[in-house]
Amino acid sequence: SGCGAAMATILIPTPLRQFAAGNDTVSVDATTVGEALRQLVERHPQIERNLFNEQGRLRSFVNVYVDDEDIRYLERDETQLKDGSTISIVPSIAGGSAAVMTDEPHVSVEADPLPQLSNQEILRYSRHLILPEVGLTGQRRLKGAKILMVGTGGLGAPLGLYLAAAGIGRIGIVDFDVVDETNLQRQVIHGTKDVGRPKIDSAAETMQDINPRLEIDKHEVALSSDNALEIIADYDVVVDGTDNFPTRYLVNDACVLLGKPNAYGSIFRFEGQATVFHHEGGPCYRCLYPEPPPPGLVPSCAEGGVLGILPAVVGSIQATEAVKIVLGKGDSLSGRLLLYDALNMRFRELRLRRNPECLVCGDNPTLRELIDYQQFCGIPQQAAQEAAEERLPEISPIDLKARIDDGDDVFVLDVREPHEFEIARIPDTTLIPLGTLPQHVHELDATADIVVHCKSGVRSGKAQRLLKDMGFSRVTNLTGGILRWSDEVDPSVPKY
Repeated sequence: SGCGAAMATILIPTPLRQFAAGNDTVSVDATTVGEALRQLVERHPQIERNLFNEQGRLRSFVNVYVDDEDIRYLERDETQLKDGSTISIVPSIAGGSAAVMTDEPHVSVEADPLPQLSNQEILRYSRHLILPEVGLTGQRRLKGAKILMVGTGGLGAPLGLYLAAAGIGRIGIVDFDVVDETNLQRQVIHGTKDVGRPKIDSAAETMQDINPRLEIDKHEVALSSDNALEIIADYDVVVDGTDNFPTRYLVNDACVLLGKPNAYGSIFRFEGQATVFHHEGGPCYRCLYPEPPPPGLVPSCAEGGVLGILPAVVGSIQATEAVKIVLGKGDSLSGRLLLYDALNMRFRELRLRRNPECLVCGDNPTLRELIDYQQFCGIPQQAAQEAAEERLPEISPIDLKARIDDGDDVFVLDVREPHEFEIARIPDTTLIPLGTLPQHVHELDATADIVVHCKSGVRSGKAQRLLKDMGFSRVTNLTGGILRWSDEVDPSVPKY
């Protein structure tokens, strides 16, 4: 460390901990942020490709903060550290019109009167009406408001419940999925009786039961570049409850092009993020993350898991922000990224700045129409790359069971996490999680007949290619993973 070096702590986010030996913090002794990050990479080389591109520049889907200040547009090597500084690495994780943004309606009351409240509605919303910040006028604004919910999953569930209960007059729902049993641990707008039903029907039924006067528009489609502008145009505020990067960028770009505020949230394991994009001159999602991470780098909730209660907190924050925008009251999250750590019950707040060079909301925007977001997020390229790669050997669960029963000398390698191994396992398997496989590869016999498996076949495919590149010539992937093993071989093995 150089002259004047300071002791600083680097906070490692959940998705990157597997590349940092599982650590959530790393202490460094450095003068500048750049020096601190170089020390991190020297200690944990695997983290380098997730932070820097080939030119050594910080990747565009990663932000770095020092003591909660955004330094993306500053020179890292010139950003000095103080003793006790905290460096936060924040990667992206795979959620109105002028008339509702000000204290007074944009158009005159005579030309466009707010809807009246019946005596029954006055009674129903009495706890709102006695709040000076809401009052009778505010509740009438809520009744006159039009809010679009994109998704009725983990985040969409609390959004739908609380926006309906708050007295929003018209809510649009975009969703084309069906209720699955694994949804019920967190998607509280749906019940056991709804398994197999379209989510849009189940959600609408629950919301209508909470508020029979609510008008609901059902958009049972996948939001796309072809329909997003037409759907979003009719609403005052958009609330993003999506769980994938293409839709997230699509919602952002459509909101900016149409001048709509976007109440955003995302969740992963025990962590959540919330903010409001493109509101009151604030930044948009592309200002925070100009480009998405490569496909497969950030695990989905199905792969990484999510605490069932987490979306209740983040979705409620999104609903609160949407209601505040309609009321024109309070200090919105625009320009602030709220980070929620449920495991340690801690909230942190980071400042966001609008990027004047942002492609869509900057001073000279170049993105003036919606694009192909699957292409932008690299999904077709990934599929083409996988198709072009040499087809590696696969084996079905039934064929593997037959080989084991025949007494073949097969080494079955499980590359899931220990907590998954505890839930369900195939007998006589060896557990080496994918993230630690490079450190334990010397424990394996390069000449052995190895069958690799995970939950569904994705991680085991990565392990198979890794082992092949390291000289293992007889590695086979179990298609469908332990889920298919449960379906086809041993139903007593739990599915999760």
